[in-house]
Amino acid sequence: MRKRTLLGALAIAGAASIALTGCAGSVGADTGSDGGEKKITVGVFNGWPEGEAASYLWQQVLENEGYTVDLEYADAGPVFAGLAKGDFDVAFDGWLPTTHKSYFDKYGDDLVDVGSWNDDAKLTLAVNADAPIDTIDELPAHADDFDNRIVGIEPGAGLTEAMQKKAIPEYGLDKMDFITSSTPAMLAELKKALDAGENIAVTLWRPHWAYDAYDIKDLADPKGALGAAESIHTVTRTGFADDFADVNAWFTAFTMDSDLLFSLENAMFREEHKQSEFPEIVKKWMSENQDYVDALTS
Repeated sequence: MRKRTLLGALAIAGAASIALTGCAGSVGADTGSDGGEKKITVGVFNGWPEGEAASYLWQQVLENEGYTVDLEYADAGPVFAGLAKGDFDVAFDGWLPTTHKSYFDKYGDDLVDVGSWNDDAKLTLAVNADAPIDTIDELPAHADDFDNRIVGIEPGAGLTEAMQKKAIPEYGLDKMDFITSSTPAMLAELKKALDAGENIAVTLWRPHWAYDAYDIKDLADPKGALGAAESIHTVTRTGFADDFADVNAWFTAFTMDSDLLFSLENAMFREEHKQSEFPEIVKKWMSENQDYVDALTS
């Protein structure tokens, strides 16, 4: 299988990976149980808006409760590794039972699955709504219609692994050019193609704001290569429940249905806001959904 990288997109991914960092000292060193600074570090996956939305929401909720919350961006693999080592306290984007299974298999003894907060997650291969095909198994015969390429996201993403190890070999897509880059780069390619009236195939997932923003459709996956619907889980480092008992209880009870999640994602991402604007956007969204927000810590 031939691969190539969108070099310009790497700059975008690199910028995202260093945004909002700055955690000083070791995770859990100053916790509420010790009577010191109540500091929590959240690992945020680059380019996964559902996890970003949940992370920024909980940052505001916890800071209202007197905690200091740092958000640190990285790809999925480094976040799971960081949780296992204790460099992060929590991440809100663990997809089970399929997408991130390999990370749970690798680091399972050093991770705590707190539970799912959304059960409507699905990996997809999406195309423009007027594309000449409706299923993935039709794609090889129509490869030329899509410029012989599939535009993917980060190389270390679970979705990328599912494409490389399952969807591509099972559907005979190995002669197409599978481009891995970053989620922002994929979305830019998607928008560019749609604006030009061209066919495009991209790896995507539900829930994602792109389904509200663009006229696209999922290709049916008759072989189930991308897996069935999954759940999005909150994952903590070991010992977190002892250090932050109240917060762990809130995380355990945390749920967010897809309609609420879409509304928060749309507020944050649809207008291409800067990350520096997210806290104020989330605060406004919280004020419009106060009953739900209040229940998160009740």
